[in-house]
Amino acid sequence: MLKSRIKYNTASFVTSAPDITKLPADTGIEVAFAGRSNAGKSSALNALTDQKLARTSKTPGRTQLINTFELADVDDMRLIDLPGYGFAKVPIEMKKKWQKSLGEYLQKRQSLKGIVILMDIRHPLKDLDRDLINWAIGSEIPVLALLTKADKLKQGARKAQVLQVRRELSTLDGDITVHAFSSLKGTGLPEVAKKLDEWFLGPIIAIPPQEPEQTPESDAS
Repeated sequence: MLKSRIKYNTASFVTSAPDITKLPADTGIEVAFAGRSNAGKSSALNALTDQKLARTSKTPGRTQLINTFELADVDDMRLIDLPGYGFAKVPIEMKKKWQKSLGEYLQKRQSLKGIVILMDIRHPLKDLDRDLINWAIGSEIPVLALLTKADKLKQGARKAQVLQVRRELSTLDGDITVHAFSSLKGTGLPEVAKKLDEWFLGPIIAIPPQEPEQTPESDAS
């Protein structure tokens, strides 16, 4: 069972919205999941919540709406599944519509407090990925970059790819964390839960132990 301060398995579907005007009230805290249409975004959400929360498909580009999921054990906190981007085999008008709804959400949604950007570990940091990361930095939104499908690489190649992406993103002046991730093997899942806990609830502040009070010795009689 996933150890986290929030019970992500309590997430439940709220609504699918074509644009931000149809979303729940812009209050509380939202964490959004974004990525190219074949990056494994829905699979990552399902792994985090330990349920078939987001619809997966072998056909990229099926997520066309902004999907909202509510966390039941905390007040006014939500997970957002954003439309996938970068898939070429869709009509240009549909692509423009998706990009518009994605852009409006990212620019105008005040409750957005963190964004998980998913990239295939074998093909990370494509132009649209970089654009999204740069936008987040400019808007002072923290980023968790997940290099998905990590099970497709051997351990040495996986580590090398993570280090390379960390090295490239370290040149940017932003709050960016990079981890390898596999929804199939559970790789990186504890790190995802820990980061989302911080975004939703704040970091755990360690309180130093207090020294016991000194009591005066009783006078010898």
